Amino acid sequence: MADVIIRTRKSGPLVFELAAGVKLVDHEGNPYPLPTGKPLVALCRCGQSKNKPFCDGTHKECGFIAEETAPPRDSAG
Repeated sequence: MADVIIRTRKSGPLVFELAAGVKLVDHEGNPYPLPTGKPLVALCRCGQSKNKPFCDGTHKECGFIAEETAPPRDSAG
């Protein structure tokens, strides 16, 4: 299976591309139905979405700020 990359959007959701074999499950292991016909899935980080765990854009209205970044890559390797 190809690597799945989950990206953070500045003050927005976590986004990943749908790929074969990718599942999203709840704390009991029950799968969420993933959107069809869309290449990307956006997961809520602000906690205010009416469609959790999926993003519905509410982060733009509730003042959610998330600007963290990953540590820089080590230039030696």
